[in-house]
Amino acid sequence: MSISNSSTNNSSPISGFKPYVPASTVMKDFNVKTVILGIFLGAVFGSANAYLGLKVGLTISTAIPLAVISVAILRLLTPIFGRSTILECNISQTTGSASSSLASGIIFTIPALFIWGYVPSLLQMTLLAICGGILGVLFMIPLRNFLIVKEHQTLPYPEGTASAEVLIAASEGGSTAKYVFVGLGLGALYKGFLSLLYLWTDKVQIYLPLIKKGVIGISTTPALMGVGYILGRRIGTILVAGGLVSWVLIIPIIAWQFGDTEIWSKTLEYLKTKEGFDTSIRLIGELSAKEIWEGYIRIIGAGAVAAAGIITVIKSIPTMFNSLKVGVRQLKESAVALDKGKLRTERDLSIKYVIIGVLLIIMAITFLPGIIGGDFTMIISFPAWLPLPDLEIAVSATTMMRFLSSLAIVFFAFCFVTVSSRIVGMIGVSSNPTSGMAIFTLMGTGLIFYFLGWTDLTGKITALTIGTIVCIAASIAGDISQDLKAGFIVGATPRKQQMGEILGAMGSAFFVCVAVFYLGKAYGFGTEEMPAPQATLMKTVLDGVLGGDLRWDLVGIGAVFALLVVLFKVPPLPFAVGMYLPLYTMTPVFIGGMIRHVIEKKYGQDKEKVERGKDQGILLGSGLIAGEGLMGVAIAIIAVITAQKPKFFEIPYPAEWMSMVVAGLVFVGLGWYLYGVAARSRKS
Repeated sequence: MSISNSSTNNSSPISGFKPYVPASTVMKDFNVKTVILGIFLGAVFGSANAYLGLKVGLTISTAIPLAVISVAILRLLTPIFGRSTILECNISQTTGSASSSLASGIIFTIPALFIWGYVPSLLQMTLLAICGGILGVLFMIPLRNFLIVKEHQTLPYPEGTASAEVLIAASEGGSTAKYVFVGLGLGALYKGFLSLLYLWTDKVQIYLPLIKKGVIGISTTPALMGVGYILGRRIGTILVAGGLVSWVLIIPIIAWQFGDTEIWSKTLEYLKTKEGFDTSIRLIGELSAKEIWEGYIRIIGAGAVAAAGIITVIKSIPTMFNSLKVGVRQLKESAVALDKGKLRTERDLSIKYVIIGVLLIIMAITFLPGIIGGDFTMIISFPAWLPLPDLEIAVSATTMMRFLSSLAIVFFAFCFVTVSSRIVGMIGVSSNPTSGMAIFTLMGTGLIFYFLGWTDLTGKITALTIGTIVCIAASIAGDISQDLKAGFIVGATPRKQQMGEILGAMGSAFFVCVAVFYLGKAYGFGTEEMPAPQATLMKTVLDGVLGGDLRWDLVGIGAVFALLVVLFKVPPLPFAVGMYLPLYTMTPVFIGGMIRHVIEKKYGQDKEKVERGKDQGILLGSGLIAGEGLMGVAIAIIAVITAQKPKFFEIPYPAEWMSMVVAGLVFVGLGWYLYGVAARSRKS
């Protein structure tokens, strides 16, 4: 079936887009088979992602690999359950993706508790994961129509688009599917050469001779090139501009102006947790460019992301207000009345379930002491001109603290779910600065706790668990936004997807937490075996806020940059993300976007062809993302099983530059192949 076969009556009245499966078509989708498969795959992928993140501080998007694996497994089960539909594959992928995205939120925060010497129970970790997961799903329900449907043309959601292409290609077979699976094979093979056989380096770096500590680099990975081709030139350019500001401007200025300055004790303590750091270093000038980025630029970048997030939230107020207005109107109508006149592809879960779910989570956090909280004495200090002694109030069972914490969680989660969905819509899940949002949450919550006098270990634990729930909500919102986009393209029923997401988050939370819990018990966090770099950063930030010694000057510098780019009418979020992440991860995205720009300039922009999935460059790029993602998860699983970084072979190059030359040549060859495939499809 071709996308173009769907009738006008089956298109979205808002976007005019025609889904692959027409809204008038009824086929199997949500059932026990697809949900159980999704939960199982989510538990496997989530555990592997947790290990990967604790080891290197990065996680991978699993939406596309889950789409591919769901198709493969459901085909194997055909003799038992009969032939599966494209919508069943989509539900399985959606359920699993919601499950595995829990890992990012957990590993960015929970290990800090272990480092403080507080070992949370498995039950507490699971409850935190469930609360964050459900909040992220619930808040995306009223936002779906505004972000996924109304902004279909402006927010590409690259992994969601790629997942839809995989599902459609698998459903159609034949020539349409060819380049998705060619890309899948190339992406997997390329990743295997990099991370299993180590045939060449995965990064090419050039040290700028006239700029002190100036370094530019490129990650020679196929997935990021594929993401860049899907995104196009504009976003890629903004991302790399933010990275250049950090690596070619700010880092050299720090090295030049403050080279003889001693490293701040808290920063030095954090840097000592990094693998390979020379503990004899005392001066900023002795740090490498990467270490300056670790110790200083990440705080500046977090400030930029926080400021850009606030700006985006302010700009998103109309979207939030409209979604709430629609929700209030829905409260006055019955479920039957709400569905009347709506196409199948427009039916979301009722806003009533969102409100009930949020209220239940607030009640659970407030009245269940096992989630967050402890025993506190709140000290209220009066102004000096008022001759009254300080008032100490013992808060039994910290009910008030837990209630205030629950309100903070709901507020920050709703804001950052909106921000997260917008970010991944522009630049993809892999570049979602979830840790930056968590840092902002910790700074905001930490300041409140600081002024209330809740600065002891229990206060830190409470603030961090607030950040955990918000971080999980933002992380899962980013992933399920891609799934909702994929569902929108293939013609899924949103309500069924949202039910699968909630069940997926609840069903696999325990298994992901088990992986993190036992990794912490076995190796400890902040160690050479399990460095947990993101959680170590969260600990440093929270210690700084509650200790009154956070580098607010660095945070402020980042915020100033975010405000400056707004004056030039540049979207602040992708620029801030570029500042926050390593430059080498942004450059391949830029290159992929430039390849598409050259193609479109030479052969013209055919939006209808792109929309219908006939741009073979997008199909190949989608396959590259899927192939690298699948192989990345496979490598992570091997690492979990063997308890070490897999390395089956390695070429001992006489000099590092030789490996970089090989990497550069292979990457250029891949880019040339992508260009050739895209050019041929545009010509035809």
